[in-house]
Amino acid sequence: MRVRIDQGADAVYLNLTDRPIEGSEEVAEGIIVDYDAQGCIVGVEILDASKNFVMPAKAGIQ
Repeated sequence: MRVRIDQGADAVYLNLTDRPIEGSEEVAEGIIVDYDAQGCIVGVEILDASKNFVMPAKAGIQ
């Protein structure tokens, strides 16, 4: 799993696998789930991350 943080866009992307994305669905406001061809989740994007996602200070991610 990889985490990408785009501070300029205020977004966080959780990449769960390297499989290609075949489709996406907004499952809640500002939460987009990406799926592969078999319907398995390959990633999750959190928009407006500073409002919707709180990263614990111990994680060491800024």
